[in-house]
Amino acid sequence: MSTNTIDNSRKVTTRRLIEMKHRGEKISMLTAYDYSSAKIIDEAGMDVILVGDSASNVMAGNVTTLPITLDQMIYHAKSVMKATKRALVVVDLPFGSYQGNSKEALASAIRIMKESHAEAVKMEGGAEIRESVERILSAGIPVMGHLGLTPQSINKFGTYNVRAREQEEADKLIADARLLEEIGCFAIVLEKIPAQLAGEVARQLSIPVIGIGAGGKVDGQVLVMHDMLGINKGFSPRFLRRYADLAGIMNTAIQNYIKDVKSGDFPSPEESY
Repeated sequence: MSTNTIDNSRKVTTRRLIEMKHRGEKISMLTAYDYSSAKIIDEAGMDVILVGDSASNVMAGNVTTLPITLDQMIYHAKSVMKATKRALVVVDLPFGSYQGNSKEALASAIRIMKESHAEAVKMEGGAEIRESVERILSAGIPVMGHLGLTPQSINKFGTYNVRAREQEEADKLIADARLLEEIGCFAIVLEKIPAQLAGEVARQLSIPVIGIGAGGKVDGQVLVMHDMLGINKGFSPRFLRRYADLAGIMNTAIQNYIKDVKSGDFPSPEESY
């Protein structure tokens, strides 16, 4: 579908995503962390904008997603919400804001919704976070699940390798996906799992399944904006398709600016008052 045929006038909601799945329309999802980027992404016709805890990596330079705080996530979410008119905005609950304490989980989700005006939250995990998910849902806050490779648990896994290759882990993933749908999640992200398994989960669930490194048999795809646009050049997993080389374009532009400043060519008389 070209951007010319996207209905930019109709607001994307959790209900609309389920409608898209049922009529076979793929769901597009991309991260954003600031006003200017979110405005461009929204106007292009993106269905879902994820204010991801990947901001910890691409915005703050951390090695993992673990250091980013709830306050920082709210800051990024507020910036994105000011720019977004069409897309559904989902915000990651950061590490430590919901695991093991369902009352704290609800308080964290309420802060995100009240302070940023975002429309949903995303949480990593299955049965082990059931109580937190249920408590947040009971407050009327939409929840997107996240299974497979869950970066907030990287120190437990010890690797970013593909998950659920073994039958036992695959069975647990399917059971967790069913559980998340059963208790009321409106969608699930599957990260870095075999394509056949991801397709099976998408077939079994009536809610949308969004993949990242999970093949093409799911209901939609999500990528990190900085990876997809070629701003972040140090990350090249198999699942990543780069649609631009913005790092190269920016480097050339900046070098030209430096050269023009050094030579006195900028500003010209026409650019002066």
